[in-house]
Amino acid sequence: MLSMLSRRCYCTSVHRPWLFLGLGNPGDKYKGTRHNIGFEMIDVFAESVGIQMNLVNFKAIMGQGFVDDLPVILAKPQTYMNLSGESSGPLAAYYKLPLNRVLVVHDDMQLPCGVLRLQEKGGHGCHNGLKSVMNHFRGNREFARLRIGIGNPPGQMDPKAFLLQKFSVPARERMDKALAEGVDALKLVLSKDFGESWRLFNVEQKYKHLRQHTIIAA
Repeated sequence: MLSMLSRRCYCTSVHRPWLFLGLGNPGDKYKGTRHNIGFEMIDVFAESVGIQMNLVNFKAIMGQGFVDDLPVILAKPQTYMNLSGESSGPLAAYYKLPLNRVLVVHDDMQLPCGVLRLQEKGGHGCHNGLKSVMNHFRGNREFARLRIGIGNPPGQMDPKAFLLQKFSVPARERMDKALAEGVDALKLVLSKDFGESWRLFNVEQKYKHLRQHTIIAA
């Protein structure tokens, strides 16, 4: 269990903590699948900033630490994707965090593979994990997201099967690069409020996708 001291230290910090939630499914069966890229992003970020994911509470694997003196809480709900809110709701409540200090990292079939997008708020876009999170935030959608594009299923492939598939070798290479860029995106969230810097990041991601298509076409 998390200690009361841990919560008190974070909540009385000069800076209000951020909670970064990565969505996915627990277990080796789902490791490396498209639907688990939210988990991967949290792990990569934790390693890059030296935060150990060694706590288990609120039905989540968690880590706590500081990034340039800014308090950060990282969490990977272990409830399975469709019940992610059972973890995120109580976790945000425990730390008494307003939703403008919560960011959810998730896969997104509406974005090309490897393209990222920072978003201040929004709907669930038929993503069951996001839908559960919103339900446990009492329908409130005023929390940030880092959307990680995984592309669309080819042909007539069942979207559910596509989500639970592992990446092809070329797609895996794009995702590894995207995860490194995701670290920069999360650091940007910590250092800058939503505004011009977030917009410029999204524009760069858009043009990255266009450049990739230009190279392929050539």
